[in-house]
Amino acid sequence: MRRLLLHRTRTHPLLGDLPEVIHLPARLGRHQALRMAVELLGNELGQPSAGTAAALPALVDMLLLFVLRAWFDEQPDARGGWAAVLRDPAIVAALEGIHREPARAWTVEELARLAGLSRSAFAKRFTALVGRPPLAYLTWWRMTTAARLLRSSDTSLRAVAAKAGYASEFAFAKAFKREYGTAPGRYRYS
Repeated sequence: MRRLLLHRTRTHPLLGDLPEVIHLPARLGRHQALRMAVELLGNELGQPSAGTAAALPALVDMLLLFVLRAWFDEQPDARGGWAAVLRDPAIVAALEGIHREPARAWTVEELARLAGLSRSAFAKRFTALVGRPPLAYLTWWRMTTAARLLRSSDTSLRAVAAKAGYASEFAFAKAFKREYGTAPGRYRYS
């Protein structure tokens, strides 16, 4: 049995919905992509060569993705949480837009258009499934993206603010502090 441990602070709600342990029964012919990901990772670990250190994090990320896909496929009766979100093509379309362009000045109307729903139907459905209104989720995603950038790169605060959809460093810093309880510069080095 293989174990992958995830740090639970500030996780994406999808990961927060997961049980402590995910068990996928081995069944021949099921989850071919997952089997190939395991094989690739096994080959890289079994025969390390030039570039192995660079390949391993990407392969582990890919493995996690395929494990999650397989597990969600095994949950056909799941009615709530992110299993339900991922089965709703309209909400997935809006989420993909937000994730693809977090800096865009999204409106509920634009997201509803992406989802192919009326504004009110979209807002109600998004909030019910995702657990927060569309623009609240957008802000959460922007702050999560900014925090990741601050910790993983030396990108300037101005550039991080812009990538998070803020026109000024001041507005970004204020929103970031409200979300994380500390200034972006301090967060970067904490």
